[in-house]
Amino acid sequence: MTHSSSTLRHVVLFAFKDEASADQVQSLVDGFARLPSAIPGIVSYEWGTNVSPEGLNDGFTHCFTLTFASAEDRDAYLPHPAHQAFVATLGPVVAKALVLDYWAR
Repeated sequence: MTHSSSTLRHVVLFAFKDEASADQVQSLVDGFARLPSAIPGIVSYEWGTNVSPEGLNDGFTHCFTLTFASAEDRDAYLPHPAHQAFVATLGPVVAKALVLDYWAR
């Protein structure tokens, strides 16, 4: 499939377990922030917490967006050892995660 954009967004949302401490959540945020310097192909990285007044976030509080120039870069990121090591830290603190990739238009 041909894409009119060369910008692939990888969006990750986390809802944390009730028992997750503020320090545990911050440690996860810090760990995610280290990935762009550890993994080639990440063009940009940003994150934030939900500030919507609509109440439709279904428990998701943190949003992380990675940008890749190609599907190949994203596909190399997913099994990368630094990413896999980060994913291994999620279990104790993350209640649920949602991941969505899209070509920016």
